Amino acid sequence: MKLSSKQIREKYLKFFEEKWHKRVPSASLIPENDPTTLFTGSGMQPMVPYLLGEKHPLGTRIVDSQKCFRAADIDDVGDNRHTTFFEMLGNWSLGDYFKEEQIQWAFDFYVNELGLNPEKLYITVYRGNTELWIPKDEEAVKMWQKLFAEKWVEAPAVEHAKEKWMQGGRIFYFDEGENWWSRAGLPEKMPVGEPWGPDSEMFWDFGEHHGFHEKSEWSDQPCHPACDCGRFLEFGNNVFMQYKKTENGFEELENKNIDFWGGLERLAVAITDEPDVFKWDLFDGIRNQIETFSGKKYGADETETKAFRVIMDHLRVVTFLIGDGAVPSNKDQGYFTRRMLRRAIRFARDLGIESGLSVEVAKEVIEEYKDHYTELAWQRDFILKEIEAEEKQFLTTLEKWLKEFQKLLKGFEIAFERSGKRITQVAGTKAFKLYDTYGFPIELTEDLALEQGLTVDRVGFEKAFEEHKALSRKGAEQKFKWGLADDSVATTELHTATHLLLAWLRKVLGDHVFQKGSNITAERLRFDFSHGEKVTREQLDEVEVFVNHAIQSGMKVWVEEMPKQSAIDAGVVGSFWEKYPDVVKVYTMKSDDEIFSTELCGGPHVETSKDMGAFKIKKEQASSRGVRRIKAVLQK
Repeated sequence: MKLSSKQIREKYLKFFEEKWHKRVPSASLIPENDPTTLFTGSGMQPMVPYLLGEKHPLGTRIVDSQKCFRAADIDDVGDNRHTTFFEMLGNWSLGDYFKEEQIQWAFDFYVNELGLNPEKLYITVYRGNTELWIPKDEEAVKMWQKLFAEKWVEAPAVEHAKEKWMQGGRIFYFDEGENWWSRAGLPEKMPVGEPWGPDSEMFWDFGEHHGFHEKSEWSDQPCHPACDCGRFLEFGNNVFMQYKKTENGFEELENKNIDFWGGLERLAVAITDEPDVFKWDLFDGIRNQIETFSGKKYGADETETKAFRVIMDHLRVVTFLIGDGAVPSNKDQGYFTRRMLRRAIRFARDLGIESGLSVEVAKEVIEEYKDHYTELAWQRDFILKEIEAEEKQFLTTLEKWLKEFQKLLKGFEIAFERSGKRITQVAGTKAFKLYDTYGFPIELTEDLALEQGLTVDRVGFEKAFEEHKALSRKGAEQKFKWGLADDSVATTELHTATHLLLAWLRKVLGDHVFQKGSNITAERLRFDFSHGEKVTREQLDEVEVFVNHAIQSGMKVWVEEMPKQSAIDAGVVGSFWEKYPDVVKVYTMKSDDEIFSTELCGGPHVETSKDMGAFKIKKEQASSRGVRRIKAVLQK
């Protein structure tokens, strides 16, 4: 019986729950406490503090299914296996069980529970490093061989597959490039104290007929599980975190960890023995919508198939990104949301689809994933409105951009007629103008330029971009610390009122509301927050009533210092977490019987509200895409 993706996910989670693991929900695609990256790009990422020694509140055995997004893979989407969004099934041992249990359980789950044919399963292990006195992982090899033997499958272990091809092997030794894990990369780049370990990867063999070694680019290269010819697909990785770098080399950790990930999409591909991930059941609804809108069939034409895949991948991740708060914009995470949504719309036009597809696809994504990722259900209206508004805006922009691009091409033609020299590159300043004036991502300009046989001067674009940022920074130098003009009593009172304003905006409008910026003087406060539509007068009145109730209660402001991670775990409301130190101040505003606000902050606050006066909202308006602005005063 063919298992659905939902069944595979649930089987995995239950399998490890029966092994005394605690199930935890997926973290957001937007890292809450990691300023080094914009997105959650692996199942390991949210677990790093615990792999480095911090105690997990649920114990030493954890299992999850983590949603992930890798922006670096955007340009690779279009073949049968690359997606920017994926789910990682993960199980974790934090100083508990180790290699023997992990290998046994991985084999049991994939072969005995899911029924994968062990004759199509291949394994890679760490070759060791004699210079670092780290041994070859023969221990893992013997464990795998024992399990294969129980299924009457021979499992010879071989070396040098990159030079000598498969050699009849089933288990392959590779060096640090394939079978080594650390956050810092190769040994010479690792800081002292950094933990790491060898890993053992699992591959599915689609058969020689799915490889591309008959093509010229592969014909003289050895085929092996870690090559990129298309025959093999990695679908699981067992990381044995057992060493620590010291001043004297590498030493074994006292408490060893297991970090396992298994791609859900890739696993489904292996179960069906179908190398095209876009034929997987989670894409069925999306694919049907595209076929309905376009009147075309997936797989009928190579160029059209690429367009299908880009649309399916991009609109799926856009739905998740907006659900996690990354609304389309020109900066940070929102830039990628905008770029991918606009790229999907552009490819939809190649299929003859003018508008309306994006929202319908998002509905299919929400319907398919809502049971496991429940945030999609309660954010449904917000997600659809953001996508609809962005599509409408972009289609207008697209027409203007295409006109500008046609003018550019016409200029190239005129220059050729005059000089006889053909222009083959779009100047960086021209590309930046398209970005700055029309919000057109440089990557999209490059896509369309390529279709005309042109390149884009990326260096020139980056130079123009840096010059623009330098001018912007001159204005940024005038910004107030914590958004405050000064530390006067009046400014401090308005700053305190801002916390109450945010607290009730979240109650009235929803938990998607977060601070996006503030500017507070002694005369007024200006507060920007995430929200996709105009706030009604009735809603504003409700906010006013609450803020004034809190002020009139004579509330007091309490401050407590705590570790930043503890504040995050406790659900403290905060924005711009990366700006704060490891120990933060949490301000709680409360009366004798009511808590009005608990929020992360670093600025001054009143001790009591008794002299603050009456809060009045003067204006509510749009600030930017997906961001609203309120101006308010305190009247005495």
